[in-house]
Amino acid sequence: MPLQRRLPKRGFTNIFKKEWLTVNLADLDQRFEANDEVTPELMVERGMIKKGKLARYEGVVVLAKGSLSKALNITAHRFSKSAIEKIQSAGGVATTVAGPVADATSENAE
Repeated sequence: MPLQRRLPKRGFTNIFKKEWLTVNLADLDQRFEANDEVTPELMVERGMIKKGKLARYEGVVVLAKGSLSKALNITAHRFSKSAIEKIQSAGGVATTVAGPVADATSENAE
């Protein structure tokens, strides 16, 4: 009997699943100065994201874990609602990237 018939079937693998690279506000606060332009490419240069991972994933999503003490102009593919609120309360701007990896339902949050 072939091997694939002898092994048990377990779970389900969604071949259409989208995976995102997550970045927290606390990490951005540590690695960037006030009024910096933060882009996914600059995150790769600063070592927050590995270079090869940016091409394999759908894009970068910014989450609200931690606090932001300075104004940053952040550009990413997606933002959580609470991350947008924290960025704007610190005096920064959250801008979504329009491109092949951006979510079709996301909008600019300025």
